[in-house]
Parts: sequence; structure tokens; C-alpha cells
Amino acid sequence: MDVFPVIVTNDGWRVLLLRRAAGVRCPGSWEVVHGSIEDGERPADAAVRELREEAGLALVRLYNVTAHAFHLHQTDTVEVAVAFCAFVEGVRGDDGESIMDPDVRLDVEHDAHAWLPLDEAIERLFWPHEKRVLADAYALLAQGDAGPAEDVLRVL
Repeated sequence: MDVFPVIVTNDGWRVLLLRRAAGVRCPGSWEVVHGSIEDGERPADAAVRELREEAGLALVRLYNVTAHAFHLHQTDTVEVAVAFCAFVEGVRGDDGESIMDPDVRLDVEHDAHAWLPLDEAIERLFWPHEKRVLADAYALLAQGDAGPAEDVLRVL
């Protein structure tokens, strides 16, 4: 399961990327929030849990963007990951109008984070499918909601 955390600022989208720490899978790569769905857990509930565990962020709205398959050669299985876009609350600036990046509390799997404008986030992401999913999320949710597809894409 993949979660693309986003805040909407006066200058557009800012996307949270996490850098994988040494000693874990893909050290040094910039990725979004990843996680497994636990037994009996709904994908949306797993997304909310992983967002909190990996970045310490609370959800405002959650949207279903897509699903993608990948192969795990260690177990020789094909898995399917659900990809969500998670809007989180930005922090109001001293002027009461501007919106700034919220604080992030990293877990042990990550050693750095960055809130980036959409284009920079797409450029920095390591996995090509993450680049495509982020572009799709923006195409669907550019205004901060799904417009006429709100009833289909909004999960929480």
C-alpha cells in the first residue's frame, strides 16, 4: 500500500517524500509512505495507520487513486498495492493566511523527509510507478477534491 501525503498551500501542492535509512530496503531512495495491510485490516485503515506510524501525520481526507502489481522475487509472488492520496493539514503562518509544512515525526525506516512542490517531488521519487501515480493523483485531485468523482474516489 502506498500513501502520497499532500498539503495544499497558496502556491499549490506540496508532497511529502521520505528518504529510506541505512540498513533497510533501498537505503537512500526517496519514496512515499509504504506499508503492509495487516490481517483483517481494510486498505484505507492501513493507509491511515502507516501515515501516522511513518510520518506522525493525521489525515484530513483520503482518496483512492489506483492499484498496481509488483513481483516479490524473494517469495516469488505477485502482489497488488493500493495507492492513496492523503490530504493532511498544513500549519497556518503568522499572517493567518499562508500555509506551511506540518511537522513530521519519522520512524526508524527513514532518516530524512522533504515537503516538495509537485514537479520536484515527481523528479526526486525513485520508483517510476510512484512518479506516474503522483501525476495521476494531481490530475484527479488538483483542486483538493475529486470534483464530480468525489463519490467514487473519496474513501475517508
